[in-house]
Amino acid sequence: MSTGGDICKAFACGADAVMVGSAFARANEAPGRGYHWGMATPYANLPRGTRIKVGVTGTLEEILYGPAKVDDGSQNLMGALQTSMGNLGAKNLSQMHKAEIIIAPSIQTEGKVFQAAQRVGMGK
Repeated sequence: MSTGGDICKAFACGADAVMVGSAFARANEAPGRGYHWGMATPYANLPRGTRIKVGVTGTLEEILYGPAKVDDGSQNLMGALQTSMGNLGAKNLSQMHKAEIIIAPSIQTEGKVFQAAQRVGMGK
C-alpha cells in the first residue's frame, strides 16, 4: 500500500491492517534515505531483492498527517482515512468493513481527461 486511497479501499474491503512500505521509505527520517527494498522473499544465500529508488517527499509527519505537498495520495494518509470514513458514515473500522463496495474498472481514468484539459490536480 502506498496511497491513502489504497489504504481506504483495503479497510472497506475488510482488512484489519495494511502494510505500508514505500510510503514510509519516502520520509526524510527513513533509514533508506529514499530507497526501498522490493517485495522479494528473503533467502539465506541470495540477495534480498532489488533496491528501488522511491525518493524523499517529506517528513514522516507530513506523510501520515499532512499537510500534503503533492496531490498523488502519498501524503496525509490519516486524513485520507478520516475523509473516507466520513464519506461512508463510519465511526470506526468495524463500521467501515460493512461499506457497500462497487467495482468500477474505469475509476482509474474517470475524470483524468478533464483534469488534464483544465490543468488541475494531477493533470498539471
